[in-house]
Amino acid sequence: MNSYDPIPARLAALKTATTPELKTQWRDLFDSEPPPFNRRYLESRLAYRIQELAYGGLKPETVRRLEQLGEELEGGNRKKSRVRADTIPIAGTRLIREWQGVEHAVTVKADGFEWQGRPYKSLSAIARAITGTRWNGWVFFGLSNRRGRR
Repeated sequence: MNSYDPIPARLAALKTATTPELKTQWRDLFDSEPPPFNRRYLESRLAYRIQELAYGGLKPETVRRLEQLGEELEGGNRKKSRVRADTIPIAGTRLIREWQGVEHAVTVKADGFEWQGRPYKSLSAIARAITGTRWNGWVFFGLSNRRGRR
C-alpha cells in the first residue's frame, strides 16, 4: 500500500513560509496569538504541533514523567532551573573542536563535561585548559555567538 503522507511537505513548507504566514498557522493550530519569539522558535513549535495533531502526542506516562522531572528540578538547584533546556546539549553529545591542529573531543555528561577522561563542571574550564587563556566555553565550542546568546 502506497499512500501519500502530506506531513513532510507541510514541515518543509515551514522553511519557506513568511513570518506572517507562520503566525497565521500558529493561530490556526494553537487557537491563540503567537508568542513574540523568533522565527526559528515558531518553525520548531509549528513543526511539532503539525506532527502531534497528525500522529498523536506524547504518551500519558511520558507526560507524567516529564512533570515529575520538572518538579524535581523546581525543588533543586535554582541556577539549573533558570537555564533554558534547549541550550544545554543532551548528555552523550560529543563536541569536537580543532585547536592549533589538534582535535579535541568533549563528551557532555548529565552533571558536566568530560575531556581527556577527566570531569569538568564547565566548557570554559576545558577551553582554558586547551588554550591556556580565558575563553567563554560556549563560544569556543561553537554553541553560542560572541554576544552571549545561545
